[in-house]
Amino acid sequence: MSESQKHYIPFKRLIDIAGSLVGFVLLSWLFLILIILQKYHDPKGPIFYHHDRVGKNHKHFKLVKFRSMRSDADSYFERHPEDYKIFIDNDYKFPAGEDPRVTRFGRLLRRTSLDELPQLFNILLGQMSIVGPRPVTEPELKYYGKNVDKFLSVLPGAMGLWQATGRSDIKYPERAVVDLEYVDHIGFWYDWYIVYLTMKAIFSREGAY
Repeated sequence: MSESQKHYIPFKRLIDIAGSLVGFVLLSWLFLILIILQKYHDPKGPIFYHHDRVGKNHKHFKLVKFRSMRSDADSYFERHPEDYKIFIDNDYKFPAGEDPRVTRFGRLLRRTSLDELPQLFNILLGQMSIVGPRPVTEPELKYYGKNVDKFLSVLPGAMGLWQATGRSDIKYPERAVVDLEYVDHIGFWYDWYIVYLTMKAIFSREGAY
């Protein structure tokens, strides 16, 4: 990492704090609507979903999302090992639109990327950044090989080059290459370019399911 990039990191953190606070204020009405709709569609299930991810310097944290899966999703694979094999063989995801754990309302959340909004909490807490490589699970680290420490040298992001250039259409090992490219080029204008590309991908629903 160059000297200019090292100097950018503290400034990037200030942007994250300000951005997450502004996001909470501007989107509070949307949070309220989504919470009401979530309870309407599944009154007994939790509103949010917390998933273990690996962050900067290999520190684990709980990624927060609006729950898009059935409430018993965590134990689904124990009952359906054949689906787990499909999940693993497809780079830790199901083929587009075929995840049996996702609810009807959850599909809407995923198509619009609204399930990602609670990650503002992770950003405010310093576990994530607005822009950075998407946070991965421990098993996924194998795809980064000898570059795993490099990959984990920056905060993971709510927006990143992977989503911006195809999201779920880009699979491993290509995804690892894309993530490492971000680490090599991290910078103020590069981050804004990724924000623009991510917004474009979201509104076009490219790679979302």
